Amino acid sequence: MADTAAALTVEEPLDLVRLSLDERIYVKLRGDRELRGRLHAYDQHLNMVLGEVEETITMVDVNDEVQTQSLRSVNRTVPMLFVRGDGVILVSPPSRAA
Repeated sequence: MADTAAALTVEEPLDLVRLSLDERIYVKLRGDRELRGRLHAYDQHLNMVLGEVEETITMVDVNDEVQTQSLRSVNRTVPMLFVRGDGVILVSPPSRAA
């Protein structure tokens, strides 16, 4: 039982990522990109391998003639994706029901 409790403790920031292995996570990237997918692997640079990925890219379309802006989202699904850690802004673990 003590080994299980030790495996679930969070002492360093990457421990929270370790606890999310094989879980669906949310990743916000530079360039207004968002990913939701299953975390298969990661390293100390936050390079990640995600599976069953849903990617959302948000773009701002500017119409110079009438001086308006509109937001447009593009979605795609990817079976497996390698995410380079230097583009990661935020990683959110899955919500855990109490």
